[in-house]
Amino acid sequence: MAVGMSGIGNGTALHPSGPPDVLGFDPDDLPDGIVVADDTGRVVCFNAAAVRITAVPRHEALGLPLERALPLEDLKGRRWWQLTDPYGGLAIRVGQPERNLLLPGGREVLVSARYVRERPTGPVCRVVVSLRSTEARRRTERSHAELIATVAHELRSPLTSVKGFTATLLAKWERFTDDQKRLMLETVDADANRVTRLIAELLDISRIDSGRLEVRRQPVDVPAAVERHLQAHVASGQRADRFLVRIGGPLPDLWADPDKIDQVLGNLLENAVRHGEGTVTIEVAPAPLRIDEHDEKGTAVTVSDEGPGIPEESMGRVFTRFWRGSKRGGTGLGLYIVKGIVEAHGGTITVGRGPGGGAQFRFVLPVGAPAYLQ
Repeated sequence: MAVGMSGIGNGTALHPSGPPDVLGFDPDDLPDGIVVADDTGRVVCFNAAAVRITAVPRHEALGLPLERALPLEDLKGRRWWQLTDPYGGLAIRVGQPERNLLLPGGREVLVSARYVRERPTGPVCRVVVSLRSTEARRRTERSHAELIATVAHELRSPLTSVKGFTATLLAKWERFTDDQKRLMLETVDADANRVTRLIAELLDISRIDSGRLEVRRQPVDVPAAVERHLQAHVASGQRADRFLVRIGGPLPDLWADPDKIDQVLGNLLENAVRHGEGTVTIEVAPAPLRIDEHDEKGTAVTVSDEGPGIPEESMGRVFTRFWRGSKRGGTGLGLYIVKGIVEAHGGTITVGRGPGGGAQFRFVLPVGAPAYLQ
């Protein structure tokens, strides 16, 4: 958009039916609405996105004074162009920052403006206005609101438990037996771990969303990592014969972040155990991965169960925030984080239906070996 503004502001006259040659592109190709007024304040450019956002036909807008083509008001109902007076006022002004304004009918739109002058402090020769729909920002705000609501809900229960048990122990310590004290302290410890996990998830989401998820690559033995997780599940009460491991070797040397691969494996196995049924099958095998139109060596891990599986209509939402496959607890953030971790390694992850009818998750990681080992 900056290129378009620069071309529009060079003093070249705009023809209503098309752009000047100096632009090199049609304003209708721009994703944002662009409205340009000349030195008299009349609209000389009204692109397709502006038509879509404002619902004003182009032929009606062209030639109108800017304040009539775009009768904007601020959130207090004041007429925007009378307040800002782009052609008058201080000669050092260069424009208006983006803000929410209202179109007729109360529809919100994001508006920013640039005042183009042929020389510093000279008269305004063009006003370039950018219009954007608020839908994307609304979706982001809703997502943030959902995240806050989910976090508040998930924190309330364990913190209430921690507060209740610690207050009871402090007030009536002598009245409880050692076994009762141990039970209460174990509950407090479990709830504290739950809070810690939730905070770790929030930090992961923040890093994924901002593109700051760091990957510290080291040699990773995936079969050994799988075995550690299975031993933990067996120690917590699962039957050893519920798990089936298949290794299709020889596996390439994999360089990845061991902690994050553990996080991915732990989440997928926990989902299979908690939400699936029957035998949980884990397959580890070499697999090619296409990166930048080149096939590279990779390691594929597949986790499948024999439960009811994921409905076809939900397949596309599995890796989104707050998706829950059942009502058996969870924040709905785990698979979103799993996808972020896998993609941060340059890998891919997919979901489908396994041979036993249950859910099947498969992720492929490139070997990620340092250049001096390749």
